[in-house]
Amino acid sequence: MASPWRDARSVIVSTTPTLEGRPIQEYMGIVTGEVIVGANLFRDLFANIRDIVGGRSGSYERILADARNQAIEELQSEAAARGANAVVAIDLDYEVIGDTGSMLMVSASGTAVRV
Repeated sequence: MASPWRDARSVIVSTTPTLEGRPIQEYMGIVTGEVIVGANLFRDLFANIRDIVGGRSGSYERILADARNQAIEELQSEAAARGANAVVAIDLDYEVIGDTGSMLMVSASGTAVRV
């Protein structure tokens, strides 16, 4: 099955430190991708209603998924620019920022390698 985390340059990404059956030939340094997204007033209002009545907030889940995918795509692009064809030991971090906590930062970091 193909990895859902491949861009047009076929940079493989993994949270594991190695790729089974694909020995690492060269380490090319740490790569990162960061995305900061803001939440809007209407989405916040509906999320607050969900908090009261229960249920999942589909709009926030979509924003979170999109931000995560964008951060990973940035990481892949940086790795490809260094000549890597994979990124291992990826770590995803999420942080709420801003005076009112209205911004979400998603960062992805890992080690670019050639396998």
